[in-house]
Amino acid sequence: MNGLTLAEKILSQRARREVRAGELVVVEVDQVMVVDSIAPTVIQRLAELGHPPKHPERVSLVIDHVAPAANVTVAEAQQKARAWARAAGVRVFDVGRGICHQVLVEEGLAQPGWIVLGSDSHSTTYGAVGAFGTGMGATDIALAIASGQTWLRVPESIKLTLRGPLPPGVSAKDAALEMVRRLTAEGATYMAVEIHLTDGAEALGRGARMTLANLTVEAGAKAGIVVPSGEILEQYAVPEWLYPDPDAVYAREVEIDLSTLTPRVSVPFFVDNVHEVQAVQGKKVDVVFVGTCTNGRLEDLHAVAEVLRGRRVAPGVRMLVIPASSQVLEEAAKDGTLLTLIQAGATIGTPGCGPCMGRHLGVLAPGEVCVSTSNRNFKGRMGAPDAEIYLASPRVAAASAVAGYITLPEALEANDA
Repeated sequence: MNGLTLAEKILSQRARREVRAGELVVVEVDQVMVVDSIAPTVIQRLAELGHPPKHPERVSLVIDHVAPAANVTVAEAQQKARAWARAAGVRVFDVGRGICHQVLVEEGLAQPGWIVLGSDSHSTTYGAVGAFGTGMGATDIALAIASGQTWLRVPESIKLTLRGPLPPGVSAKDAALEMVRRLTAEGATYMAVEIHLTDGAEALGRGARMTLANLTVEAGAKAGIVVPSGEILEQYAVPEWLYPDPDAVYAREVEIDLSTLTPRVSVPFFVDNVHEVQAVQGKKVDVVFVGTCTNGRLEDLHAVAEVLRGRRVAPGVRMLVIPASSQVLEEAAKDGTLLTLIQAGATIGTPGCGPCMGRHLGVLAPGEVCVSTSNRNFKGRMGAPDAEIYLASPRVAAASAVAGYITLPEALEANDA
């Protein structure tokens, strides 16, 4: 019989038997994450079940989607969620701590080989450290909290091999957008995207791997798992079994040579509508948003500061920078990054999701154009249905803020000269 993929390996461990793609399994869950926007429904479902959390130490409530609260209704819902968590013995990461996925990784609540469920679709992010991370709805999340288990169909896997080092000026966001373009928006539906980094790509750090795993869901993936290598081996205790077998069976194999990539941009209104930046260069911009679980980490803020240093945000452009967590905010304050951003004319927001899903802190008006480092550019995602969202790397976002239109940092340097 053929070997096992990484997803099959992890699910086999937690099912306590060998499982393969297509099987229905019940597995132990290592961590369940609940976000504020879904918490009221999860709490209601738990009340209907009549069961407290079986393992409260394995449950986290993160208030990040509308943080701080935008109105009285939201404030009341968050108040009730906090009260439930206190009574249930569940840990709470409150307003300002940051985005759920960033926080759980920082807190060590996602580990290699674990199964981590989240009430947010981008819970695939935990695959950056070799976990099986996946998003589920309120009812499934409530059942996992009550029982300590979940059921699912073992997904087929796509083997995605990323080869070579990234060229100067090209980031993991560009690689992730190219990945979604190649796979298409539905090309990995209910599959695990197993990401192999080779020939220099293994030098990509944890943050870059989070960006890659995060965006796999934009191809429909159930999970996106990066095979442990590089600094992950230094930062985590990686089990010996946590590697796919050489003869594992894949539904599809895709290879991307990172060394040939150029900066990419996802054009409205679909994430897989990806082009080189030059294809839309010159598009006038009203808003630039840097942050989210895709690109709100310290290295992303460093990339923005490098472009902004000695420059100013263009007149008429609003630039909002929201660190992914309080830890990122603190480190950016310590090393002077925040000062550079503020001096350039950027506004700094409370760590959290910010305007990513269009509920507060920078909702887009009709007809506005936004360059965002986030993960979705659907109609109405950040506000008005006809507002346009262009997804790009932090460097391209920063350069566009300075120019007032979509452009590359290299173009700014040419103008400076």
